[in-house]
Amino acid sequence: MRRWKDWLRQSERKLRSAKWDLKGEFFEDACFSAQQAAELAVKALLERRGTILRGHSIYAMMKEVMRDEEMLERARILDQYYIPTRYPNGFDVGAPMDYYTEKQAKGAIEYAEDIIEFVKREVE
Repeated sequence: MRRWKDWLRQSERKLRSAKWDLKGEFFEDACFSAQQAAELAVKALLERRGTILRGHSIYAMMKEVMRDEEMLERARILDQYYIPTRYPNGFDVGAPMDYYTEKQAKGAIEYAEDIIEFVKREVE
């Protein structure tokens, strides 16, 4: 069964979650949720095209479907928010909440929105 629409719907919901995290000043969570939103969207695109890739690297998956360097750069940045936004051992001292800023969260959300819009154009 083809489920690309479900993947895309969930990506849009995760993007809304990232925006709530931003409002609540949970910047590390906003960055992670934005990464997840973009990842889910790219997986929707790949499934729509009949390709299933495992893993969590948005960059690696997007390289399969595009060569736009600006979009790939967005994917690279979002990939950096997959693990260290969640685990204190990603840093020598402190917790993720000590390291992520409003500016980073806003940028991550913007990049996720760009990727989701790209995917929508490609699948519809």
